[in-house]
Amino acid sequence: MSGVAVALNGVRKSFGKRVVLDDIDLPLAAGGSFVVTGDNGSGKTTLLRILAGLEPAQSGSLQVDGVSLALADYPDSMRRRIVYVHQHPYLFHTSIADNIAYGLNARGDARAHREHQVREAIGWAGVGHLLQVRPDKLSGGEKQRVALARAKVLNPTVLLLDEPTANLDAEGRHQVVTLIEKLHDAEATVVIACHDKELIGLPGMHRLQLDRGKLR
Repeated sequence: MSGVAVALNGVRKSFGKRVVLDDIDLPLAAGGSFVVTGDNGSGKTTLLRILAGLEPAQSGSLQVDGVSLALADYPDSMRRRIVYVHQHPYLFHTSIADNIAYGLNARGDARAHREHQVREAIGWAGVGHLLQVRPDKLSGGEKQRVALARAKVLNPTVLLLDEPTANLDAEGRHQVVTLIEKLHDAEATVVIACHDKELIGLPGMHRLQLDRGKLR
């Protein structure tokens, strides 16, 4: 790891009188792997969603390339660099390949580049045998693998994974853990919110505990 990819500074978030994030600072080293743990309702998902620009914070800033930006003015350009994968990923009612290509299409990448990147992502995620299967017929683990491929193909600076192995059967969980372990070889900084002991114990994983609004 070298340098800081992005950093959150002074983030505060409350729901009514309940403070879930209390003046949080979170520097994320480039190429690092981090897991955020904590009790249910401790704010793990909220932290990831704020980092992704999907949820507002009462205060705080995002530091990128040495420049500090107020979270209230979250730049659209960062939404292409910080990618969030939901615990229950939504797949469009199109082909698996089209789902994986979605972000590349939205970004306007050239067709030849898109097709090459999608082929690479399909191989990386091991979903080639699922290309003719309707997305609504996929298992939970298969949907997560497609969602991970859809995120990774964008070559993000930061990849955020929210409870990626929750409620999966043993086989699906193993396949997803294996993919996440392979992300160590990618250039992206990876941040995972979870309780999964196997993910927490992966080599090179840095654990952050969220407790009563503070990272410890």
